[in-house]
Amino acid sequence: MNFKQLHQQEQALLIANAWDVPSAQQAQELGFQAIGTSSAAIAASFGYEDGEAMAFSTLCFVVERITSQVSLPVTVDIEAGYSDDPLIVVEHIKQLAAFGVVGVNIEDSAVTNGQRSLVDVEVFSIKLAAIKRMLDDEKIEMFVNVRTDPFLLGKHDALTQTLARITCYEQAGADGIFIPCITEKADIESCVQSTSLPINVMCMPQLADFDTLADYGVKRISMGSFIFERGLNQHKACLAEVLSKKSFTPVFSI
Repeated sequence: MNFKQLHQQEQALLIANAWDVPSAQQAQELGFQAIGTSSAAIAASFGYEDGEAMAFSTLCFVVERITSQVSLPVTVDIEAGYSDDPLIVVEHIKQLAAFGVVGVNIEDSAVTNGQRSLVDVEVFSIKLAAIKRMLDDEKIEMFVNVRTDPFLLGKHDALTQTLARITCYEQAGADGIFIPCITEKADIESCVQSTSLPINVMCMPQLADFDTLADYGVKRISMGSFIFERGLNQHKACLAEVLSKKSFTPVFSI
């Protein structure tokens, strides 16, 4: 089953978001079907803020190491593509394809001076259509999952904006739609029913369980950087115990 077909299963495709080789290998050992990189987790592990503060070459270094050590399909979060120029974005995607990457996430918001804001829907649609056209012309098979951010940014009309963007991005050639921070049943179902594209949701405290999400029509579920952040918190808690107990007993306790 190829990566695109994994988005048409009865149960939603659960993506294990990785940030390095060990996290990717653990996902493979546990039987996940696919791995997605987390831009926020990789950036944080190198001491950068999310939002393309880290060089694309650093991302490539991490992706190459991951793809060389796992056999699962890997999709890469390229944020906004590291350029407004579709030609440069396609060159970036070609570099990833050379490592064996089968999909990318590209988002319709951008970070400027530390502030994230939505890109104009028409401007982004033109960029997306050009990217897809060039990939098709060069016969590069790449699942382009478009992240749309009205819910992430807490827009008061998030559903209306998201539905309008889904329509535009489907027409521009998107292969899937990722809607981070959407959680309500009615909102999710409205998005699912508005398009033939697979809808991707993200780990959130209020999100329904996986079987329920499949009933809503969700086809892909991802984790963002939350597993990475939980791991860091557990690391800090263990270090704090070592300090307080003046012993390495906490390191070896269950």
